[in-house]
Parts: sequence; C-alpha cells; structure tokens
Amino acid sequence: MGRVRPTNMSGFVRPKDADENAVVSVFRVPSDVAGQRVDVFLQNQLRRTSRTRAQFIVKASAYDSYGRRLKPGDRVRSQQHVLLWREPWDETPVPQDIPIVFEDDHILAVDKPANLPVHPTARYHKNTLIKMLTAERNDPFLSLGHRLDRETSGVLLLTKTVECDRSLKRMLEARDGITKRYEAITWGVPANPDTGERLPVGYPYRLERNMRLDDLCQYKVKMKFVDESDPLGMHSSTIFTVLDTARADEVEYARVSCLLETGRQHQIRLHLLAMGVAIVGDKLYGPDESAFARGADGELTEDDLAMLEMPRHALHAAMMGLEHPITREPLEIVAPVPDDMREFWASLK
Repeated sequence: MGRVRPTNMSGFVRPKDADENAVVSVFRVPSDVAGQRVDVFLQNQLRRTSRTRAQFIVKASAYDSYGRRLKPGDRVRSQQHVLLWREPWDETPVPQDIPIVFEDDHILAVDKPANLPVHPTARYHKNTLIKMLTAERNDPFLSLGHRLDRETSGVLLLTKTVECDRSLKRMLEARDGITKRYEAITWGVPANPDTGERLPVGYPYRLERNMRLDDLCQYKVKMKFVDESDPLGMHSSTIFTVLDTARADEVEYARVSCLLETGRQHQIRLHLLAMGVAIVGDKLYGPDESAFARGADGELTEDDLAMLEMPRHALHAAMMGLEHPITREPLEIVAPVPDDMREFWASLK
C-alpha cells in the first residue's frame, strides 16, 4: 500500500466528486486474493479495523483506477488498484510532549508517550512521533531506529545521521550488545507453563517458544505459537521477573519485568499469555479480542473500558542498554514508569 497526493497520481483518473485536497491511499490486489469482496480485501489491508468500519470506508471513499465508485460487495481482480480518496482527516489528538532522555550528535532518545503513533498509518498522518519531531526540530535527517506499538510507552531511539542509522539497525538486527527491559502490569501472576506454579517474586524465569503471524486471525497482526517444524516459526525468548503483586476486589495483579532476548512482534504479550496472564488493558491478547477493532475505530463502549481497566495496555519500555553505534561507549537509557501505570498500581494498593 502507498499513500500519495493527487498531483502524483499519474495513470489514475480522479473521481469527479473527490475533494481537491484529498488524501489518497492506493492498494494493489495480489493474485492470491482475487475474487474477494472489496470490503473484505480492505479490512485485511487496513488490519486494525472491523468489517463494519471497512464497509463504511468503501461506501464513503473507494474507487477503481478509472474513478468509478466501488461497492462493498464488488469483487476485486488480480493486480487491480483500489483507491481510497478521502478528505484530509481530522486526526485523533495525541500527546504533544515528547521528553528527551538522551541526545548527542548521532542519537536522539525519547520517552515516547502512550497512544502516540511512531510513524504514519491509515488513521494517523500528521500526528505521529516522527512527523512531530521532524517539524519541531527541523533536522535534515531524523530516522526511527526501531518501533514501539502506539499504546506502548517508553524508550525509543532515533538516529540523526545516515552512518548512525545504518550502524544501529545492524546492531538491532543482530541483537549485538542490545539489552531491552520492559515493565508490565498483568491480570494475575505469571506461572510456569510446564508446572502451573506461579512465579515467586524476585526469581527470573526464561520462556522460549517459536512464534509466527496467526494468519487465521481476522486482524492480521496477532501472533501465535508454533512448533519447531513450522518453516515460518521464529525463535523468541524472554526473561520474566515478578516484581510485586497486589489484589483488588478478589482480582490479583502483578508488576512484571520483561527482559527481551529476541525482538519479535508482540513477543511479551504472547509469552505472558502462555504463562496464563494478559496485560491490563490489552485489547488483542486480553479477555475479548473484538475490543481490538472497536479500539482502532474509536468505538470502545463503557463495558469495554470497564473490562480493560486501563484505556491502553500497561506496557512500558523502561530501559535500553547498548554500545553507542558510533563511539562504542556503553549507554543505558532509562524512561521512568509513566503516571498512568503508577497510579493504577497505587490504586490497587
């Protein structure tokens, strides 16, 4: 998928009723999904939206490359282009304060607030960390070193030179001297999956599993465990340490340190699920995965919010240790646990 402005849309016919400042998203249909309904195709492409929302989007903005309107029930053809011509959207407000926790001539490290996307998506174009920092600082070069989920807070590295960007990304890919520690609040106390015994406070436990994308999940971002024979399986390993426990209204909670030994998508959340717990506020791996689509569409109900207890998942990137990609000096970059997680934990006490 690529998003381009109408002035760069050579080869596509502009719909007569499209706004002159429309933002355009272009989706090319792979041959293996030819014959799908347009609404199903777009739901799979957008990933973080419900079928109902996808149907609404099609009715409001979907056209073919000749500028003809598409209907939700139309069937897509191999290599066809589906275009969404939409008026510039009024984006959801996001946190504007991005604290800097380390900076030199090569690296910028920030404490990313929860609910701030790091890069443009189908829903966020201007209100993203990279767009906001680039505009604020007017840096000639500023690149994301890695990513955090929108709801996850904490340490995020950006690079200020091409040389540093290449070096950091090589280090991250090889896990060369990289240490990442997260803190989470979970419903329940994690347990050893083999014995069922809950982890004692202060004693580390390593969980190792192969994992891959769950291609049967309608949201196309959820991960699952697979055995070692699966050719698409990726090794993943996390060291968990229960820091503290609490109880409120007959529900037990835990503060958990999560030390990453690999860096797979949703690794911590999936590993915790294998240990019998989910992160407070988790819409995808929590008690009802359908809350994920409602959250993405901004349609969480009061019952959803009561079930989730926090409006975002309680996961924070607390520390990142590494050798400086250029100077090779040791760095340990820390972001304090944010107010929403501290206040939630204090309320349990």
